[in-house]
Amino acid sequence: MASTNTYSQDEKSKAKRYAKRVTYDKDAVRSIVEAAPILHVSFNTPRSQDAGPQFPTILPMLGAIDQDPAADDDQIIYLHGSSAARLFRLGAGDDEYGLPVCIAATLLDGYVLALTPFNHSCNYRSAVVFGYATKVTDSDEMMHAMELITNHLITDRWVNSRTPPTKSELIATGILKVCIETASVKVRNGGPHDDKKDLKDEATTARVWTGVVPVRQVLGDPLASPDNAVQAVPSSVDSWVRNTNSMREGQMIRSMRE
Repeated sequence: MASTNTYSQDEKSKAKRYAKRVTYDKDAVRSIVEAAPILHVSFNTPRSQDAGPQFPTILPMLGAIDQDPAADDDQIIYLHGSSAARLFRLGAGDDEYGLPVCIAATLLDGYVLALTPFNHSCNYRSAVVFGYATKVTDSDEMMHAMELITNHLITDRWVNSRTPPTKSELIATGILKVCIETASVKVRNGGPHDDKKDLKDEATTARVWTGVVPVRQVLGDPLASPDNAVQAVPSSVDSWVRNTNSMREGQMIRSMRE
């Protein structure tokens, strides 16, 4: 079967509004998931017949995206948490495919101020992923996922910390592998889109400021812990802070363009 770099569209992922802002490109999905420090994971839990309405559960989690070793053109997401958590017990169930989950990664790039409240907006990048989660039990894959998630959070932190994990740390850690079924990305860039009638209203345009207030998350100067025994901030940490801030500033500037 020929490889493809786009996810197939279905009822879950196909855009209903502002379709021009949407892409199903796998590289676009990967770039947003990689840039998001926190992923929000939603799922449903089993309930008894006499229970009330079922509310979906959503959790902020650490994770990282990776290529599926079983298929060159497929991607997977590893999620990290406590092995005792409900989500990881559900992911270890007997379902053939795994636990259905939805993962969202959202990055805010700016507040868009228009002439009217109706036309105010935000510049953002958002990826929504649908897939099936299963608990990782293979020790080599679990170690790979832990290293990947650690380095996703802080570049090269795995080799610059005490590794490998101890037996008790491994027992306490849960890793879920999410095989992606489909996914989509929606991005808004640029300035306000005001209605023509408002733009022609000189009384309004003379008193209402319009434009964009750019947003970026900035990493501050590293602060040593009370137990820290290393005198200088390591170059790996210093370069991670500088490079991350530079990358985020560049994205903030790019988001100003339509």
